[in-house]
Amino acid sequence: MRALTWHGKHDVRVETVPDPQIVNPRDAIIRVTSTAICGSDLHLYDSYIPTMHKGDILGHEFMGEVVDVGPGSTLQKGQRVVVPFVIACGKCFFCEKQQYSACDNSNPAEKADMSEVLYGYPMSGIFGYSHLTGGYAGGQAEYVRVPYSDVGPIVVPDGLEDDRVLFLSDILPTGWMAAENCDIEPGDTVAVWGCGPVGLFTIQSALLMGAHRVIAIDHYPRRLELARSMGAEVINYHDVKVREALYEMTGGIGPDAVVDAVGLESHGFTIDNMIDAVKTTTKLGTDRAHVLREAILACRKGGRVSIPGVYGGFGDKIPIGALMEKGLQIKTGQTHVQRYLRPLLEMIGEGKVDTTFLISHRLPLEDAPEGYKMFKTQQNEVTKVVLKPH
Repeated sequence: MRALTWHGKHDVRVETVPDPQIVNPRDAIIRVTSTAICGSDLHLYDSYIPTMHKGDILGHEFMGEVVDVGPGSTLQKGQRVVVPFVIACGKCFFCEKQQYSACDNSNPAEKADMSEVLYGYPMSGIFGYSHLTGGYAGGQAEYVRVPYSDVGPIVVPDGLEDDRVLFLSDILPTGWMAAENCDIEPGDTVAVWGCGPVGLFTIQSALLMGAHRVIAIDHYPRRLELARSMGAEVINYHDVKVREALYEMTGGIGPDAVVDAVGLESHGFTIDNMIDAVKTTTKLGTDRAHVLREAILACRKGGRVSIPGVYGGFGDKIPIGALMEKGLQIKTGQTHVQRYLRPLLEMIGEGKVDTTFLISHRLPLEDAPEGYKMFKTQQNEVTKVVLKPH
């Protein structure tokens, strides 16, 4: 089959690789009909995430048709399914608490040891996202093996085309969980840093959850316009000082909740971010945490901090004093996708949630390297690239 493989920084290639096979009884093989490039994939493209091997198949946002199943799968051949990016067994301590992204069994022991050293406990498995998360082949391919297929994939009803449901695989539930982690109350103001795919879905979700105001922060005009069209007020951080603007917009109180939808590759010509850029370039640091610092300082006293943005290693200069003295709460983590699939699918079917506005480009799988380059270098014009393997 054809698949997109990683070969180093800014070097991804579509190559012919072996077809996936059923390995365990609960496996299924999916013929991929749609897959997408995620902002998190750019961290791999930029070689920020360790333990990538040459030839690894990328991609964790995908859906398709079931073409083969093991005897323990609950899926049937011919069904259309969306597959969560998180791989979860459904039976461990964490899965039984619906904390699927903390699954204890989906990351093979020899792989889990690496993340246990880095994070204290092993990570769950994730498709196409380094050997820290199990080394699983991803879905930017013609076919993919799906472990624990009786737990993860959700069957898509007839009449819902791929574009409407594809983002159930990751960014829609990620935005929903990011808003949920804000513990939104009536009258709340929520500030969201980053109007990429997750940030935009966070805005949509926060408003659906009853936020009185959402303030979106970015510098790309088209992304800010998308945020405005969804009902958000917008701040261009090139034009104003963000903390001062938020202070004025909230009557000197600050946002009730703040969302860092940017993560470890923050941009901007601030002193702290320039220091971080030097550190990451010289391998003296891993993460550029400017947005997290700014969000903590901007949040009102007694407020909530939600972090869906991906961080991979270590960040310094975090204002821990402000965090403690202001009495802030933090919620973060990889998304428990399986928990949200059914209610979000119902909301899509009822027309309460739209996802198609986000798609800016559709490309054949063979053009995936160009899609990555575009997503990296043209972020004003490119909001989401969907790849079609067949």
